[in-house]
Amino acid sequence: MFVSGLRIFATWRLILERIHCYDLKVVKMSRDPLKQFPLFDGFSEDQMALLGPLFVSSECHAGTVLFEQGDPAAFFYLMVSGEVAIHYKPDDGEDIIITRIKAGGMIGWSAVIGRRSYTSAAICTEYTELLRVRGADLQKLCVEHPETGNQFVDRMADVVAQRLESSHPQVLQLLENGLRNGTHLEAK
Repeated sequence: MFVSGLRIFATWRLILERIHCYDLKVVKMSRDPLKQFPLFDGFSEDQMALLGPLFVSSECHAGTVLFEQGDPAAFFYLMVSGEVAIHYKPDDGEDIIITRIKAGGMIGWSAVIGRRSYTSAAICTEYTELLRVRGADLQKLCVEHPETGNQFVDRMADVVAQRLESSHPQVLQLLENGLRNGTHLEAK
């Protein structure tokens, strides 16, 4: 019995080392780490008490693939530290880096908005700390606690709109450079 338990532990450890991403806390975290994110501005203590236990703290090393384009959209991530590059591969072209997300950013919106799969890939470019939540858990919270759910959706829409607005020049530059040169360039 002890030997089989040890084998299971060793196998699990190898899997975690292979993907370079570890859950720091198996137990649910408190709501305090969420307060550093603008996404949660204006939430009451009671609302934060509902949201906090849904998130799990994780750390990943450079090169860790959080998800590939087309993978099932299961998790939504908040960036605590580090950097994640968002890659997109058009059907008729090379893989391009759309943006780089740093501390305070969000990754994996597809999991929250109910898409079946991710529309891009997310790869850690350096050691990264994240808060991760299952999209299904957030969707369930929205149904069971509509006021908190509506406020979360409204705040997320605000943050996403700001990000899209700030990335417009980068996307435009990519398109212009690609059309002029026919080459792959990363957005700056």
